[in-house]
Amino acid sequence: MDSSTPNPTPGLSRRIVTASTQGEEPEKPQQDSSQEKTRTAAGRERRIALRVSWRTKFAEHTFKYAMLGCSLAVLAVMALIFVQLVLHSRLSLHQFGFKFFVGSVWDPVSGEFGAWPFIFGTLLSSFVALVIAVPLAVGVALFVTEMCPRPLRGFISFMVELLAAIPSVIYGLWAIFILAPLMRQYVEPWLGKYFGWTGLFTGPAYGIGMLAAGVILAIMIIPIISSITREVMQVVPQQQREGVLALGATRWEMIRMGVLRNARAGIFGAVILGLGRAIGETMAVTMVIGNRPAVAKSLFAPGYTMASVIANEFSEATDDLYLSALVEIGLALLIVTVIVNACARLLVWSITRGTPSRSYV
Repeated sequence: MDSSTPNPTPGLSRRIVTASTQGEEPEKPQQDSSQEKTRTAAGRERRIALRVSWRTKFAEHTFKYAMLGCSLAVLAVMALIFVQLVLHSRLSLHQFGFKFFVGSVWDPVSGEFGAWPFIFGTLLSSFVALVIAVPLAVGVALFVTEMCPRPLRGFISFMVELLAAIPSVIYGLWAIFILAPLMRQYVEPWLGKYFGWTGLFTGPAYGIGMLAAGVILAIMIIPIISSITREVMQVVPQQQREGVLALGATRWEMIRMGVLRNARAGIFGAVILGLGRAIGETMAVTMVIGNRPAVAKSLFAPGYTMASVIANEFSEATDDLYLSALVEIGLALLIVTVIVNACARLLVWSITRGTPSRSYV
């Protein structure tokens, strides 16, 4: 190259340096600002996550302890009822002891109290109700689940369960004006004529008494037994029915071997629940049982139940011992009801949530 030719390198290098300098200076702050935004967004997300996590944990703990409080409240109510019954029946417990439950004399004037007539009346009327209600309730459940046309199942189930919604006082009024005259004019004379030799159907036909109380209780517990029995039968696997029918069994044999055998524990639980309902019924029984504290062999005779004597005489109990005796009857009724319902729940659980149904095919 000629020495006289000007060298463009210094000017070009100055422009390149200037351009590079001008380009590098704005790029560095831009990268710093983007990193700062990224860090800010990440921090904001962490704070939001912590805030949401704290709120979620607070809501979960609040719900947990609220449900625990509800459960404990139910147990506390039961415990308070039991404690109050024990405290208010201490006088009777101390005065009579165990003889209170086997004594047959109930005389508030002389201060002699025995609860056996009421215990006997409660058990006898409930047993009569079970004898009448269990076949009817199981038959209704079998018909609805196995033989009823599908369009009628809902209607029949609704009508049966509707019986449980009727107030007990309505049942009592119906029993006084409809059932008692029918029992006095037709049913009791017929039973006395053909089955009087048993000793259970003797004496005058009053129309009210143990038999009338058992009939009205049977009508009241049919919806309970029927609905639970129907649900238990629906739990039985369909393969059980199909397997029995495939072996050439008739419909009755299929029901007996494939359904009733698998559902018998649940059916028994339903019966026990119905028994608990019958033991605690007050109003309807009080209106038709006759309210006489006596132990009689005949079902035509009037009687008394534990719930009825409390309802009838509690407002008249002015003496402390009299009141304590009534409270002790209530304590016995509570204990019996709790035991019966606990046994029923256990039996129903054994078939609905316990081990799978066993095969009998």
